[in-house]
Amino acid sequence: MKRTKFLRILLFVAAGLIVARLFFIQIVEHDKYVALAEEQQTMQYTILAERGEIYMMDGIVGDKTAAVVMNEPVWTIIIDPMLADEERTKEIIDKYAKEQKVADWKDVFRDKNLRYYVVARNVVRSAAEKIKAENLSGVWFQENVRRVYPEGQMASGVLGFVNADGEGQYGVEGALNEELSGTNGLMKTVKDVNNIPLTIGDDNVRVPAEDGKNIVLTIDRNIQKKVEKVLQSGMDKAGTKHASAVVMDPNTGKIWAMANLPTYDATDYAKVEDASIFQNDPAQDAFEPASVCKTFAFSAAIDSGAMTPDTTYENTGSTVVDGWPIENAYKGMYGTINMQTALNYSLNTGSTQALRLLGGNTSEITQVGKDKLYYYYHDLFGFGEYTGIEVPESDGIVIPSSNVDGTNARYANMTFGQGMNITMVQTAAAFASVINGGEYYTPTLIEGEMKDGKLVKADLKEPVRQTISTNTSATMRKMLWGTRNHKRVSGVDRAGYFVGGKTGTSQAIRDGKYVMDETLATYVGFGSAGNNESDAEMPEYVIMVKIWQEGKRIEGERDAAPIFDELSNYLQDYLKIKPKGQ
Repeated sequence: MKRTKFLRILLFVAAGLIVARLFFIQIVEHDKYVALAEEQQTMQYTILAERGEIYMMDGIVGDKTAAVVMNEPVWTIIIDPMLADEERTKEIIDKYAKEQKVADWKDVFRDKNLRYYVVARNVVRSAAEKIKAENLSGVWFQENVRRVYPEGQMASGVLGFVNADGEGQYGVEGALNEELSGTNGLMKTVKDVNNIPLTIGDDNVRVPAEDGKNIVLTIDRNIQKKVEKVLQSGMDKAGTKHASAVVMDPNTGKIWAMANLPTYDATDYAKVEDASIFQNDPAQDAFEPASVCKTFAFSAAIDSGAMTPDTTYENTGSTVVDGWPIENAYKGMYGTINMQTALNYSLNTGSTQALRLLGGNTSEITQVGKDKLYYYYHDLFGFGEYTGIEVPESDGIVIPSSNVDGTNARYANMTFGQGMNITMVQTAAAFASVINGGEYYTPTLIEGEMKDGKLVKADLKEPVRQTISTNTSATMRKMLWGTRNHKRVSGVDRAGYFVGGKTGTSQAIRDGKYVMDETLATYVGFGSAGNNESDAEMPEYVIMVKIWQEGKRIEGERDAAPIFDELSNYLQDYLKIKPKGQ
């Protein structure tokens, strides 16, 4: 009797535990087990978005474009060492994909218990199809996509590249990675026991992938090619290894060319040993541009009403500021001279005098003058601020006039482009406003998008501010024309064209100090139709050139100006600018 009673109690307790467990599973952990069941009954995978391609304009007029970054299907070859015929597999893959191999055969077949080994990557379609045709056992193919750059090394500094993880790096690829990448989609569906998707069921989900945008750049592939060719020629003549250039439309802010030399092959970016080559110099390198800045100092003084091109001062070849002597590179033109002559001969004493005049004084630099120069440099010309161009850029450094480091000596040096750091893009955009009537346009690299094989242009950008008056701009065009033509060899600029510009030669800085054995050369200029300052039309292009070499003295007039000369003549023909009076 006692045993029967004990068994009854035991059965009752067991039944209670089962009920409690069922309650816990069915009620308390209901959601957990439903999720596990769904996981076993459904299959889910990501639908990869296709990365957008990149185009350049192929001619200034019209909507013709050229693809410069494209997607190409490639295959990764994977083998199962346990199943593969070692000798035949080696023979076939070495025959068709030897250059794409990423593994050593002795490592692949060292452990035949392995079931997965990647032996080759980025195998092109033709080679993959030949290998597939051999019907090799234990050999599998995984389709991927890689970026190809049909123009080779052209504009690599602007374009950037895509790394092994599919992420854009540097240039447009890096800056616009999100737009180019698109958004992956999702497939979720009920499956049977054999993992076959079923087309029925309320839980089926399909979110299509949204492919990346096909971006069209404002860069013209023909101008870009010419610029890189002329830069290389100029480097060879000067004996340098570095040069950069920007060509832009001064009336829209569109960049027609942005070149960096040396360049690299973005398809084989991993072979680049010096990572500095990846930098897009015109936008990312903030440097001391030297005497091209006299353009902006003179513009500020004229625009504020402090001087005219005919204003005179006494040039002794040097001037002292805060106890520091400032000397002219050109030894001559002593005595009473006007500001046009000071610009012609790029006299540091002349730009320093412009700063004095900005402050209402002919002999001293004042706080008022420094405040005005900072206002023009920083607030109007945009120095020391990001321009907003669509690639990585530096903001540069312009010390405020209110800062303890904004000394009289620094500001005197800033009038001839030292004691400050700005980029070529900043300089070119500001220069464009000086000669286009005073309108500052945000520099841009984006022309629009390719949709269904057609170019859909972005809206033209409006000028964001007025830097100087239209009258000051007209005066500066004449001054820059005079500066270029007062001593240049006849025939450099062809008849019927109005071309102006300014040179720059700056001392290099090493270990925080200026050195005497190295200089950097620049030239920035513009061009239009016209025979002289009285009948010139509005400028149609701006070109800035920079050329340098570690441990070498380079000069703006001798080394940078000839590169500008050749590009200027080329653009007059390419843009079909009709010469005046011809």
